[in-house]
Amino acid sequence: MVNGLIGRKIGMTQIFGEDRTMTPVTVIQVDPCVVVQKKTMQSDRYESVQLGSIAMKPNKVKKPLEGHFKKAQVAPVRHLKEFKADDHAAIKEGDTINVDIFKTGDMVDVSGVSKGKGFQGVVKRYGFKGGRQTHGSRFHRTPGAIGMCADPAKTLKGIRLPGQMGNKNVTIQGLRVVDVMADKNLILVKGAIPGSKDSVVYIQRAVKVNK
Repeated sequence: MVNGLIGRKIGMTQIFGEDRTMTPVTVIQVDPCVVVQKKTMQSDRYESVQLGSIAMKPNKVKKPLEGHFKKAQVAPVRHLKEFKADDHAAIKEGDTINVDIFKTGDMVDVSGVSKGKGFQGVVKRYGFKGGRQTHGSRFHRTPGAIGMCADPAKTLKGIRLPGQMGNKNVTIQGLRVVDVMADKNLILVKGAIPGSKDSVVYIQRAVKVNK
């Protein structure tokens, strides 16, 4: 069994339990993923399974990838991602992995690219309080002093300064699968996940399971 899938973030909604408790969930569309390549200890010195998802037009495929897909005898896909597998030997190139590898109650980690918010200052980017807004103050939303005096006379690495906010690979760990709709290829996970609507996300079994 492969430990992960490639999906698309549809959006957020809420569901109600039998005790009328409301649970916020994120809906993930997971189309059937195809096995494009198997990495083995003999050829690659590690074992994993490369999955592909979201079909693309054949005339859009670049030459190196075209041969890659022809070798596996699969249709060209837009996104590729490697996942570990429990029964690596039983999986073959061309196999289809569906959403039913997960079930309600499973714990998963979801990765994606966070929303980009452009160049931002320290108040919005890091939540700095800033200075007074009263008349006569010259310190409002600036980062303030960042340097040293005579020793060591330099700015240390890691100082929080203005810069690009968002647009980074983010992983949210320990999300619970609330429901799996195999007939609609949907997974509902509790809470929010990174990325905007219709963005690609990667779901895999949780590395850390909170007891």
